[in-house]
Amino acid sequence: MARKFHKHKLLLDEGFPVRSYLPTSNSRFDLKHISEDLKQNGLSDEEIHRLAGESGRIVVTLNIKDFKPLAPMSKNTGVIGVSAALPFEQVDKKLNSLLTKSTAKQLLGKLIIISGESKS
Repeated sequence: MARKFHKHKLLLDEGFPVRSYLPTSNSRFDLKHISEDLKQNGLSDEEIHRLAGESGRIVVTLNIKDFKPLAPMSKNTGVIGVSAALPFEQVDKKLNSLLTKSTAKQLLGKLIIISGESKS
């Protein structure tokens, strides 16, 4: 039986490019940028993580090391860390693939890293 599609809600961190850099993921999922869409600037990583949890969004960040300890602290959000070396066209493909394969709760309370390595 095919799994039902879940439209994940994501919160792009302040240091992450705006959602137009991720056209496929932006069209299939609910992406919001912390600065551009929510008009929240200069928040600490803890505040961003808390805000994501309150709104049921998963944080997408280039700042993996600072968000790593926050990831398991809430079952209402998760963290997707993106390698800064990866071109955004690849980030969009890999993010879209990850989200399409993931259930509603599968990414919550976890840190998932998207990097240049491929498992194929």
